[in-house]
Amino acid sequence: MSGILFQNARIVTLQSSTGNSNLPRRGEDLRNLATIPSGFVRIRDGRITEVAAGSPTKSQSEEKVIDARGRVLMPGFVDCHTHACWAGDRLDEWEMKLAGRSYLDILAAGGGIMSTVRSVRATSTQDLCDELMQRLHEMAAYGTTTAEVKSGYGLESETELRMIEAIAQAARHSPLRIDATFLGAHAIDPERKDCVRSMIDETLPAVAKKYPGITADAYCETGAWSVADCVEYFQTAKKLGCGIRVHTDQFHSLGMIPAALELGAKSVDHLEAATDADLHLVARSKTIAVGLPATAFCLGTPCMQARKFIDAGGALALATNANPGSAPVRSMPIVLAFAVREMKMTPAEAITSVTWNAACVLGLTEQCGSIAVGKSADMVLWPFKDERALGYELSGSLPELVLARGEVIASNAIGVR
Repeated sequence: MSGILFQNARIVTLQSSTGNSNLPRRGEDLRNLATIPSGFVRIRDGRITEVAAGSPTKSQSEEKVIDARGRVLMPGFVDCHTHACWAGDRLDEWEMKLAGRSYLDILAAGGGIMSTVRSVRATSTQDLCDELMQRLHEMAAYGTTTAEVKSGYGLESETELRMIEAIAQAARHSPLRIDATFLGAHAIDPERKDCVRSMIDETLPAVAKKYPGITADAYCETGAWSVADCVEYFQTAKKLGCGIRVHTDQFHSLGMIPAALELGAKSVDHLEAATDADLHLVARSKTIAVGLPATAFCLGTPCMQARKFIDAGGALALATNANPGSAPVRSMPIVLAFAVREMKMTPAEAITSVTWNAACVLGLTEQCGSIAVGKSADMVLWPFKDERALGYELSGSLPELVLARGEVIASNAIGVR
């Protein structure tokens, strides 16, 4: 593989200044982008071999030289919370929402998640993979180079396992780095009275056996999984060697946050309805909060109180929550822009939250989330000279160049010699 040399770049490295190279940024440290105003990055065999200020030595043989002309070079986005594997659409339900029906009303009537469950059950594994690959391609066009993808539209063993297999197939063929999550506890199937019991006793062990170490997730909310059922599900998951994450406090504060922290959750996601006391609990813990501002925008509901959380010393990541219902979103830049406007975050805080901290959620900081020697060359060259443009523009230009593992996966016109 030939090498690549970026020169004359404004490099947003996100390198740690504390020496705690695998810990999430929190509080004021979220604003530390470790920027090199003018420098170069050298890539060889898919990995970063040099990062420094100033000009490089003479370019090496077979090295492609890209003059960034002072433009921003930064890590690829890490989308740490998505439901990008699905089938069908929810356009009819979208019109119902426009007419005033709430998300929970539609869910209670058998729509929402259950509508997608019916479509996924009727779709082949290969078709699920093909549709996921297309969405990943679209996400890459906006600068995403790593994505977490959840199951959760099966709600029974056979389809949940097929979903994870579709995600695994996509991971083998997509240029993006893909991290699979098992979301068996996504909803209550009204047609299966034993759905909670069978998910805990049958599906979860089957998934953990076939995919050792996979993270288990749940949706704790009125009309979905209760706190008690989530706790039992997570206790079983931990015994099976799974990490845990949880969707919680999206519409109601039910008491899942203290339970999740006690269980050692990697992340607690949503938190739009979290109390100040619970936000402070998370801020003082090792658990990372994941904000999903595009979902709040799409549903017309309040965002997570990120300003309070960050000021309390919390570690925050952001993600698209890409799904067919509450977040038909592929673009991480729009998430970043919403975070600045609606969550009262600074552009630097938001950038850290969609790169380094998101990589921390997935345990992938050795591979992605920053620009550093030895790491995978997952980088994005933007057509502007100030990274704050990502928070300023609502629908700005696409990246000029997106690299994953040193390979170009998306590009627009750029001067290359």
